[in-house]
Amino acid sequence: MKFNTKVIHGGQHHDPSTGAVMPPVYQTSTFVQTSPGQPINPDYEYSRAANPTRSALENALASIENGTRGLAFSSGLAATDCVLRSFKAGDEIISMDDLYGGTYRMFTRIYKNSGIKFHFVDMNDLEKFKSLINENTKLVWVETPTNPLMKLADIQEIAKITKEKKILFAVDNTFATPYLQKPLDLGADIVMHSATKYLGGHSDVIAGALIVKDEALGEQLHFQQFATGATLGPMDSFLVLRGIKTLHLRVERHCENGGKVVEFLNNHPKVKTVYYPGLPSHPYHEIAKKQMSGFGGMVSFTFVSGKKEDAIDFLEKLNVFTLAESLGGVESLANHPALMTHASIPEDKRKEVGITDDLVRLSVGIEDAEDLIEDLKQALA
Repeated sequence: MKFNTKVIHGGQHHDPSTGAVMPPVYQTSTFVQTSPGQPINPDYEYSRAANPTRSALENALASIENGTRGLAFSSGLAATDCVLRSFKAGDEIISMDDLYGGTYRMFTRIYKNSGIKFHFVDMNDLEKFKSLINENTKLVWVETPTNPLMKLADIQEIAKITKEKKILFAVDNTFATPYLQKPLDLGADIVMHSATKYLGGHSDVIAGALIVKDEALGEQLHFQQFATGATLGPMDSFLVLRGIKTLHLRVERHCENGGKVVEFLNNHPKVKTVYYPGLPSHPYHEIAKKQMSGFGGMVSFTFVSGKKEDAIDFLEKLNVFTLAESLGGVESLANHPALMTHASIPEDKRKEVGITDDLVRLSVGIEDAEDLIEDLKQALA
C-alpha cells in the first residue's frame, strides 16, 4: 500500500463480530476466561496488557512508520520514559542539543539522578558526536526537525555510526510526521511521537507512540510498558486512530499554509530570522530536502528589535492564531517557548542553543492562509 491508503487501511480489519467498519471502543478493563488462565481470546486478558481498540491503533502506527510493532502510550513523555527504562546507572545517552523542554526536563531532572549520564551535542557536528561515544554509550536520541529552532539531523549518517557501534538510535518524529519522514527506513531503531500533535490532529487527546522494526526490541518495550502501566485508554486510542485516517490530507494543508506564512514573515520588516527547513537560507535545508518529502507547518521567528516585549505584544494581539501550548492541531497556535514550552530549560541553556526571549513558535493550522496572514499582519503592525 502507498501512504494515503495505509493511513486508512494499514494494519486495520473490520470488526469480526459485527462487521463494523471502524473498530469499536472496547471500554473494558478485563476479559472473561473460560477456565483459570484460559481467556476466550488469548490476546486479551487485562487492558493494561492489551485492548482491542489500542491494538487497532498500534497496528496502524506500525503500518504508517513501516515498523513491525507499534505501542500507544498515555503521552509522548510516557513513551520516552519507556525507552529510558531500558538503561541503568553508568550508561550514557547522547542527545540533540535542541530538544522539547519536557524531554530535556526528563533527561536532566529525573534520569540524571538515576546515574545515567547525558551528553547534549549539535548532531550536525558528526566528529564531535563520534568523540562522545564510548563503551558506556547505549542510546542516541534525536529530534528532527527540533522544537523550537527547526534544526535538522541527518538520520542516515547518524544511523551508519550507531549501527557500527551497536548503539540504539531513537528519533522523535513528532514535527515531521510519518507522512513527511520515515526514520526507520533511514536506519533508526525507534521512532517516538507525541501523538497528541499531528497524529491525533484535533487538540482533543494526550497520547504517545513508539514504533520499532526489531521484533525483540518491540517485545522488550511492550514488557516495560505493561510493567509500568503508561498505556493509552480505549477512547483516546479511538481518537488517535481517527486522526491518523486524515493525516495525509491535513499535513498537506499544514505544509501549504506553512510555506505561505513563511513567505510573509520572511519579507516583513519587523522580523529578523525565520526558522523553517523549507527556506533555502535554512542551514539544514539540504538535509531537509534529502530526508523529508515536505517541510511541515511549524515555523519559528525572532524580531529585529530582539525584545521580549515585542514578542509578547505580538502574541497578545493575535485573533485567529490561538496563544496556547502544543501544536499539530487543525487550528493555528502561537507559543512563546522561553515562557511556555521551554521554561523548564535553564535560561543559560536556552541562550546557548538559541532560544531567545523574542522567539515565537507558530503551529500553522489548516485554515484559509489569507486569514492567517491577515492576522499576522495586524499583530505585527
